[in-house]
Amino acid sequence: MRTATVTRTTAETDVALTLNVDGAGRAEIDTGCGFLDHMLTLFTLHGGFDITLTCRGDRAVDDHHTVEDVGLCLGEAFARALGDKAGLTRYGQTLLPMDEALVLSAVDLSGRATLAYAVEPPTEKVGTFDTELAEEFWLAFVRRAEITLHLRQLAGRNAHHILEACFKSVARSLRQAAAADESLAGRVPSTKGVL
Repeated sequence: MRTATVTRTTAETDVALTLNVDGAGRAEIDTGCGFLDHMLTLFTLHGGFDITLTCRGDRAVDDHHTVEDVGLCLGEAFARALGDKAGLTRYGQTLLPMDEALVLSAVDLSGRATLAYAVEPPTEKVGTFDTELAEEFWLAFVRRAEITLHLRQLAGRNAHHILEACFKSVARSLRQAAAADESLAGRVPSTKGVL
């Protein structure tokens, strides 16, 4: 079973996260940031992961530290749970529509932290959530997960739909990349022998 538990306590946040990559899409999430909770709940469902997550952050300042530290912890949990990535597919990609929004994500469990982010929500906020924090979340996530992630918005006028399409698309791409590839017979999917 591919699982990991990550905690992070700083002067800005206190995060506790448990991930089961081979879950059933069950989420118990409370970050104090409603929009982030919504995004992570649908990420969990569409990835088929189980995630239990609590975060107490300095939200009196703003949501930045909460969003970033949750991204760091989730990325670290994936890195731990996937281990050396032996026998995994390695790559995943999803073209996902969400009403008028269309988002492409592509994932490589490369061992190299790279984010190529071409998403431009048309508003600065969705409710109280600063839309620029979505990029901060994914940047923190790839740094700790040590993956390559391309996110590209192909269409969309509604910021909520665009960001939701991003989270759903990445979840599905991660699910593909983390799936077993029987043809590898347990080998690491790289000519280097390591990822």
